[in-house]
Amino acid sequence: MEIITDLNSFTKPQNAVVTQGTFDGVHIGHSQILGNIVSLSKKQDGKSVLVTFHPHPRHFLYQAENNIRLLSTFEEKVEWLRKLGLDYLIVLPFDENLSKMSAISFIRDIMVEKIGVRTMVVGYDHRFGRNREGSFEDLTEFSNMFGFEVIEIAAQDISEAIVSSTKIRQSLLEGDVVTAALFLGRNYSLTGTVGHGRKMGKDLGYPTANIKVNDNDKLIPANGVYTVNVIYQNIIYGGMMNIGNNPTIDGAKWSIEVNIFNFNKTIYGEELTIEFISRMRNEEKFDSLEALISQLKVDEIMAKAILKSEIN
Repeated sequence: MEIITDLNSFTKPQNAVVTQGTFDGVHIGHSQILGNIVSLSKKQDGKSVLVTFHPHPRHFLYQAENNIRLLSTFEEKVEWLRKLGLDYLIVLPFDENLSKMSAISFIRDIMVEKIGVRTMVVGYDHRFGRNREGSFEDLTEFSNMFGFEVIEIAAQDISEAIVSSTKIRQSLLEGDVVTAALFLGRNYSLTGTVGHGRKMGKDLGYPTANIKVNDNDKLIPANGVYTVNVIYQNIIYGGMMNIGNNPTIDGAKWSIEVNIFNFNKTIYGEELTIEFISRMRNEEKFDSLEALISQLKVDEIMAKAILKSEIN
């Protein structure tokens, strides 16, 4: 997959099969659309092209709110897209000029003139152009005007719920990482750097790595205790993670802390990737440290049983 960040240096391919969108999280609905354009491009002896944006349009349009969290960093999105066999990933800088571009200008000036779209494939709810003014009906009209084909992909249903990045975000904010994984087609993950914490975990018999997530825009699931996979130097370890304020200890500082099973290394300053398997319970305040330790033992047994069932 070739990544294009400057359309002025892009040579239009023959028979370009194109789709466009933010594709945050690259979930199973996205994969269906992208698989479709890859397949079509091969049948038409053409090239598959995804046009996306950076930064995410909502970050530009709602800068003052500063509360939009994303399912994927730009680097994660590129990694997942690369696995789908695309020929080109075109990354447009989402700025004031692009935000004000009308739907017809976007199709004419970018899709037709710069990219040379031959076939455009979109999802059932696709919108485009200034204020998302462009609809599928508009796109059909423009395809007739500018001489390209347009194909609409029907809604992808999972457990009677339409897959969308918004619904995946909501699932994660509720701690439902199982539903999020079902919609994503993989476990939700985040990557962070190990920093120094209060080192209370070691005193409790459960030493933890304190994680600082590398991208501030990355969505963090709801507070609670989770069964997780921990990836360190390409090796997968099981573990259990707490997200929250540690109310039994002092409740003063929010943190992400993971106890890694069968692991005894000093890794301050190093990077870990966490995959969420399931949420075991809410974060709780216990009457004593002894009661907390007893619960941690139960959590460990449960987490190891969940991880074993995942393997089997």
